[in-house]
Amino acid sequence: MAELGEPWIPAKSNISEFTVRVVIIGIILGALMTAANAYLGLYVGMTVSASIPAAVMSMLILRGFKFKDVTILENNSVQTMASAGESLAAGVIFTVPALLVLGIWNEINWLDTFLIAILGGMLGTMFTIALRRLFIVEEALPYPEGVACREVLVAGEKGGSGLIAIIYALIIGAIYGWMVKAFKATHAEIDGVASFIGTRFYAGGEMSLALLSVGYIVGLRIASFIFLGGFIGFAILVPIYGLINGFPNSGAGPVGDYFSVWSTQIRYVGVGSMVVGGVYTLWSMRKTIFEGLSKAIGSKNSDSDDLLRTEKDLPLDKVMMVCVVLVVLIFLFYWYATGNLVMALAGALFLAVVAFFFAAVAGYIAGVVGSSNSPVSGMTIATLLFTIGLVWVVGGLIMGMEQNDMMVATMFIAAIVATSAAIAGDVMQDLKTGHMVGATPWRQQTAEIIGVTVGAIVIGPVLSLLHDAFRISKTACLDNPLPSDPTCDYALFAPQAELIGAIVEGAFGGNLNLQMVLLGVIIAIILIRLKMPVMSVAIGIYLPLSLSVPIMAGGIISHVLLSSARIRVDGALDGNISPKAERAVKEVQDKGVLIGAGFIAGESLMGVLLAVFIVADSKFPSVGLLPSDWIGGTLGNLFSFIFFAWFVAVFIFLSARALPVKGNLLNDLLHVASDASRKLRGVFSLPKK
Repeated sequence: MAELGEPWIPAKSNISEFTVRVVIIGIILGALMTAANAYLGLYVGMTVSASIPAAVMSMLILRGFKFKDVTILENNSVQTMASAGESLAAGVIFTVPALLVLGIWNEINWLDTFLIAILGGMLGTMFTIALRRLFIVEEALPYPEGVACREVLVAGEKGGSGLIAIIYALIIGAIYGWMVKAFKATHAEIDGVASFIGTRFYAGGEMSLALLSVGYIVGLRIASFIFLGGFIGFAILVPIYGLINGFPNSGAGPVGDYFSVWSTQIRYVGVGSMVVGGVYTLWSMRKTIFEGLSKAIGSKNSDSDDLLRTEKDLPLDKVMMVCVVLVVLIFLFYWYATGNLVMALAGALFLAVVAFFFAAVAGYIAGVVGSSNSPVSGMTIATLLFTIGLVWVVGGLIMGMEQNDMMVATMFIAAIVATSAAIAGDVMQDLKTGHMVGATPWRQQTAEIIGVTVGAIVIGPVLSLLHDAFRISKTACLDNPLPSDPTCDYALFAPQAELIGAIVEGAFGGNLNLQMVLLGVIIAIILIRLKMPVMSVAIGIYLPLSLSVPIMAGGIISHVLLSSARIRVDGALDGNISPKAERAVKEVQDKGVLIGAGFIAGESLMGVLLAVFIVADSKFPSVGLLPSDWIGGTLGNLFSFIFFAWFVAVFIFLSARALPVKGNLLNDLLHVASDASRKLRGVFSLPKK
């Protein structure tokens, strides 16, 4: 067994690592993870790290097919390839669909999407390879998610029995997703509107295992702030607006009219809050950003042949050469996209500098706080604002470009930078995992390149499939609704893409709802003064409250289970937590994250599969390929809720199996509720004289 600080596989050992079976399984899992996270990101505006579920699935597949002599380094290579596609999807889905929002595209352009993904993904990967030794070896940044993935790989190497749970979760999530989304056997959402004191109030929620799992993974704190944002938007701002201006009579019913006020007015409050939140997040991290950049610029990389196996990167001179080639290709791509030579040259040079900046920033911040907490959305918004300024000066003032061409130039620059930043944090987490298990860096970097390529190939067709089946974003859907969904009830929300589209359209077209944006700015400033995570609240304002409800429920379940683990070991929630309780809490957290990742992957993949059937049915309507036509009827609200509650109970049961044996979950729940009530009374009680 490796000592603390030493790799699991010693540098002198030379075992199987980057084999043919690794490449095949990595490509398959990478494509699946890319599709699942693309759907999830467009559905709710959040993605989850694929490293841990990919590592688990890799181990189960390799062992399930009875491959001989499976090594921990092979599993590490598979998870590296799979997670690369997931991260690439995050960068692309936050930006490329904005071209639909702006009306620049009516459908997903496969070639342009591939070029954005491959150029941005490769540039971020190359920059990060050059920074590996600095951040991981010399600075030894913690990279929490990379460390967590290492623990999963080592547990699998030891034969951990709990890893089979993710397969159960994957199947359960897939069954639920197919029953609700495909067969429509139950309602996917329960909601209603009631009139009171001259206005209307909304109550309701999505019944989604994927969103519930997102809430569990992000935890109660973040989930509660997202819910707070939804409450501000739906329970405060919409009723106030309706009281002052009245509600429209669109013919869509009370709920439809309520959502109309939110979509045409209140969501722009979220736009203003997210812009301020993104900029403030980067400003608050300015010291960390400056420190990371200073070290990155001053770093040196050794290509000496006498390095240990575990220290050999891809040759730095060749990596830099590839970076130069990528910048040239980006210039040619911009020239092709805008038809303006000067704008293309300025955009390529600007992107080369900014992409390195944000790759270093994303890689460093991921090392300190983790990829999930890295402010990629904030970086994208900041890039967007700088890009708008560049395009206004070069394209508008100097070259006299048309408004549409300036929007295209802005979007393509922002999309490549966002993709580059999204992949950078993931690459660093994977390389940290590899460093700890004893992987060969150049082999793992090669796996990363393959994973990026697979993700770039897959993401265009997946986005096209989802757009043809559901429409990506309400705005794009209302401009071009599907015959099967004229009211756009099933359109994917794509909140970041809607936000970016609103900013760009406001900058170049003047159609931004300025009053509501300014209200959002004021709310964001108040949140900053209150030292609250403004981006989480802003996302909640921008999303419908119905999406925030299951996320909040998942956060509560996480809090109760983790508190239960501590109660069973320490006997109370007060005072310092003991080391034994910390281990118990971590075990429950890890089990819940694995099950949640399985539920997310299962439900999301069923969403992608459903899109295949919907598109096929539109091409061959006489065949009857629409799953909702295969069974008759939909359960009412009560039975739909009971159906969902049963799956939630399964989630709790599977996660609670990791709790210490001694104890009772109901008693623990009462203890947690009492503790929460006591703390709440303390918050609102008057200070003692």
